[in-house]
Amino acid sequence: MIMRCKSGKAGPTIVPSTAARRPGEIHLEVPMGYLTTHVLDTAHGCPAAGMRIDLFRLDGEARSLVTSVETNADGRCDGPLAEGEAFGAGTYEIVFHAGAYFEGRGVDLPDPPFIDLVPVRFGIASPGDHYHVPLLVSPYGYATYRGS
Repeated sequence: MIMRCKSGKAGPTIVPSTAARRPGEIHLEVPMGYLTTHVLDTAHGCPAAGMRIDLFRLDGEARSLVTSVETNADGRCDGPLAEGEAFGAGTYEIVFHAGAYFEGRGVDLPDPPFIDLVPVRFGIASPGDHYHVPLLVSPYGYATYRGS
């Protein structure tokens, strides 16, 4: 999103770039943050293609679904999970559907699976930044971190 800054008696004001440009305004690009993920299947040594991922925004104990996507052949999503105005400061949770993914690959899982849904709850303090939350997963363990 492109924003413009204009000076006024009360100081600078940011206006959307879609507004008509006026003399004295300064063109300013404001970076908009976004959230991405990447899932690697460590049991098979490959990207986890076709894994369902749900992103929730939390408000106390209430969860609101932001998006539900499926990973592509590279184990990534085709676009950010959230970006721009939909990506504000706060607490989020990504739920990776690992059990269904491994079942779909024909892995012989116990009933119930040891690793089924993998919830990763994290906070966004600087929504103008890029946050990357990768998952390394097998039927019996997983790891995550803030990537780049």
